[in-house]
Amino acid sequence: MRVLHRKPSFPAAAAAGSGGRKPNRPDLHRFAALLFSAVLLATLLYSVDNIRFITIHSHPQIHPNQIELVEQNHTDMPDPEFEHGAKKRVLSVGIKDQKSCDLFDGEWLYDEDGGSYPLYREEQCVFLTEQVTCMRNGRKDDRYQRWRWQPRSCSLPRFDAKEFLERLRNKRMMFVGDSLNRNQWESMICLVQSVIPWDKKILVKNGSLNTFRAVEYNATLEFYWAPFLVESNSDNPNAHSIRDRIIKPTSISKHGENWKGVDFLIFNTYIWWMNGPRMKFTKRGFLSKRLVKYEEVERTVAYRRVLRTWARWVKDNIDPQKTMAFFMSMSPAHEFNSWGNPNAIRCAMETLPINHTGPINVGTDWRLLSIADELTSQLPVHFINITALSEFRKDAHTSVHTLRQGKVLSKEQQADPASYADCIHWCLPGVPDVWNEFLYAIIMTNNPTRDSI
Repeated sequence: MRVLHRKPSFPAAAAAGSGGRKPNRPDLHRFAALLFSAVLLATLLYSVDNIRFITIHSHPQIHPNQIELVEQNHTDMPDPEFEHGAKKRVLSVGIKDQKSCDLFDGEWLYDEDGGSYPLYREEQCVFLTEQVTCMRNGRKDDRYQRWRWQPRSCSLPRFDAKEFLERLRNKRMMFVGDSLNRNQWESMICLVQSVIPWDKKILVKNGSLNTFRAVEYNATLEFYWAPFLVESNSDNPNAHSIRDRIIKPTSISKHGENWKGVDFLIFNTYIWWMNGPRMKFTKRGFLSKRLVKYEEVERTVAYRRVLRTWARWVKDNIDPQKTMAFFMSMSPAHEFNSWGNPNAIRCAMETLPINHTGPINVGTDWRLLSIADELTSQLPVHFINITALSEFRKDAHTSVHTLRQGKVLSKEQQADPASYADCIHWCLPGVPDVWNEFLYAIIMTNNPTRDSI
């Protein structure tokens, strides 16, 4: 990957002197030093303010030590082999008048004029929660909103809210998973709500299920809280800050009853698996009781067992002629500095995407992506690989411009990013809008299988 800059021009410096007298040697030294300083300062300022694009060759199955920023005239990198034997899958989408396209191989482009991006304005979407309204919470720069994703072999169709709502007419779309899927759900609401009259849109929050309804279209955008997909003692959407998280790996029917009959299902589960190398499983007992017998299982083994339970539910309950199902890959966190900024404190104060030529390692567990990719390849499920392209966006997290325990961070807390920065969730508008553009492209280019699809 490289950053391209317009070549700065500087006026030629004429030799100073009077009456044709040549400057003495100390004057030449001072002049050279001043000129070098001016060029260096101008270059640094130009680099910050005029980045045009960042190119990412993003494969669904590349380990962090094999992801590199590559030149545009690159050749394809070989696919790595995984211990679980997952095969590389490229999600190709046929865009009108273009050949099929790998949506996740591309580049981040910066919209300098701000005319096309962001797709909506923070202040115009009242449905955003304070957790993600970074500008309202004190962030000063808005450049993180102006980056768009450009696939290498095609162009993503421009998100058209009216066309999308027509596609959703008389239908339900549900995001199922953790707070990153809620992040994406809020983004989707903001992408469509502007074309709906005020008295024709309703948001209802009822326990684990939140529902946005577009009345005129009889369409809903829903979010269902299930951070592990299967049952756990963290299933209460309002009280899930539990130190000892315990999972029932084969119990999914309680949640699954709420997913039946939905037309578009978008699943995710990742960030809650990252608290430690081992997960706690229980087979018996009620999770509400304080004393529960459990076994500790290594993270990848546990993740595979849970996704197998979910896969069985998908096979038993999803008819691909009636339901389009998606699985979002891992949304990366930027909890520790691996991008060469010696002054960085986690993701705080970052205003540009990662931009260097070395490997990127922000702590993503790529083994889990391999497992999810492998299992979804056996199902009628679209695997949406957001991980590699999102790893570059260290600039777009809520950081210190967010909530803690229901309150916007104070100035004192904002001044302590080591303790309070949220480098997991994303500001909106922002990166989740791009994830929804992927959904839009796939849904809108999919051949209809039912009336009004």
